[in-house]
Amino acid sequence: MAKKFLLYVSQDYSFAVLRPIQKAILARGDQCAWFVEGDEVTTAFFASFERRLDDIKSVIDFNPDVVLVPGNVVPDFIPGLKVQVFHGLPSRKTKKNGQLYHYIIRGMFDLYCTQGPESTQKFNNLKRQYGYFEVAETGWSKLDPIFEAASAESEQKQKSIFFASTFSPRFSKAEILYPLITRMVKEHDFHWFITLHPKMNHETVERYHSLASDKVTLVQPTEFTEYFKRADMMLCDTSSIIYEFLTQIKPVVTFQTEKDEPCLVNVEQLNLLEKKILEVLQESHTNRKNILESVSRFHPYRDGKSSERVLSAIDKMLAGENLPAKKKPKNFLRNLKLRHKLGYWKI
Repeated sequence: MAKKFLLYVSQDYSFAVLRPIQKAILARGDQCAWFVEGDEVTTAFFASFERRLDDIKSVIDFNPDVVLVPGNVVPDFIPGLKVQVFHGLPSRKTKKNGQLYHYIIRGMFDLYCTQGPESTQKFNNLKRQYGYFEVAETGWSKLDPIFEAASAESEQKQKSIFFASTFSPRFSKAEILYPLITRMVKEHDFHWFITLHPKMNHETVERYHSLASDKVTLVQPTEFTEYFKRADMMLCDTSSIIYEFLTQIKPVVTFQTEKDEPCLVNVEQLNLLEKKILEVLQESHTNRKNILESVSRFHPYRDGKSSERVLSAIDKMLAGENLPAKKKPKNFLRNLKLRHKLGYWKI
C-alpha cells in the first residue's frame, strides 16, 4: 500500500530541501502533498504537478503517514511520523547563552535525519539525554542534485563568486560589504551570483537587487544548486550555506565570521578582503586539505542518494524498528500557539 508523505513548509528554503525527497517518494510510487504554514512562502515557486493542501482540515483529511519538516516546529495534531530533515547544515551560530541553534531540541520530532558523523554524534548524545526520538545518519537531501550525474553546465569562462549573507544583524555583513562588492563588479571581469536571506532587511535586499546586470545574477533560494556548480568560490559572513558550498571542495572566503575554522579563509579587515578574494580566485585549490577534512566530518556523502537514505530510515520506523524509548512531551504551549495560528481546535 502506498505511503502518504506531507511536506510541511514555512519558508522558501524548504523547496530545495524537500524536492529531492519528493522525487524519491514519487519514483517509488508513494503519495506526496505540500502544506504551507504562514505567509512567508512564495507560492509561485510551486510546480504545476505539485499537490498543495490549502488548509489544515485538508491536511488532517489527507492523513499522512509521515510529515517531513525542514523547519523547527510541527503540530502534534497532524497525523504521522514527524521527521526533521533540517533547513541547513550545522553552522557555528549560537544563542547568546552559547547554545548552537542546530542542536536545540523542541520535543516535536520522532526522527532526526542527520547529515554526517559530527552531527550524528551530537544528536545521539541528545537522544540518550531525552529518549523520545531516534537518529539516523542519511546525508542531506538538498545536496543530492549537486552530486547527481553531471548535466550540461555553463561554459562560462569568467571567474565567478557566489555571495551569500545571513539575515541576523548580529551576524550579517551585507551592509558593510555592499560598497566593496559594487566597486568590484565595476572593476573586475568576473561574474557574481548573489543570494540574500529572505528575512534580511528589505532596504538591504533592494540595494543588492539594483546591482543586477550582465555581471550579476540574483539567485532565488530554489536555484542554489545550479549556481553552486558554476561558482569558483564563495564569499560569506556567518551562515550554514558556507558548508553547503564546501561540500564541492571549493574555497570559501569569509568576512568577520563569528567563528573562524581551518576550512575557511577568514578576513577580519575590510581593506584586505579584495586582495584575498583575488588570490583565492587565482588558486583553485586554496585550503583543499582542510576543506576535505572538514567535509568528511559534516557531510561525507557524494553519491546523491541522501533522499533515499531518509526514506529507508523512515521505512524502518514505520515497520516498528528503531522506535524511541519514550513518548514525546505534550508541548502544550507550542501546540496551542500552532492551533491558534492554523485555526484548528478539533480534538
